[in-house]
Amino acid sequence: MNETDPRFQRANAWSRIVIGAAIEVHTVKGPGLLERIYERCMLRELDLRGVPLLSQLDVKIEYKGLVFSEQLTLDIYVDDCLLIELKSVQTVLPIHKAQLLSYMRLLQAPLGLLLNFHEPSLRHGIYRMILRGASESVVTGPH
Repeated sequence: MNETDPRFQRANAWSRIVIGAAIEVHTVKGPGLLERIYERCMLRELDLRGVPLLSQLDVKIEYKGLVFSEQLTLDIYVDDCLLIELKSVQTVLPIHKAQLLSYMRLLQAPLGLLLNFHEPSLRHGIYRMILRGASESVVTGPH
């Protein structure tokens, strides 16, 4: 994916709305709650903002000639282009970013956001990942 790709441009536009929704949820609920609370609040906030999303879906997996379908329990997948992973952890670990990147590769999602609601200020818990290809990605954050 490159930054002129229409899916990336859509994902980039949605990411601004998602971050705004996350800031609203964090402002209202505060830091340090259970992840599932933030997920339900985010789903509601995004619904109020008219964001098209899925939270679980069947994904076609291919491995050395084997093709099968598996249900992934994704936190939030917006408009077939932006993958969102929610966390409420003391420290974002490399495995959290790796999980998001793996899901992005499976779905060929050009952009992903990892949002850690445990931070006193959410802006310190926002990580943005760009999928440029199967072997290249870029991680930025916290913002």
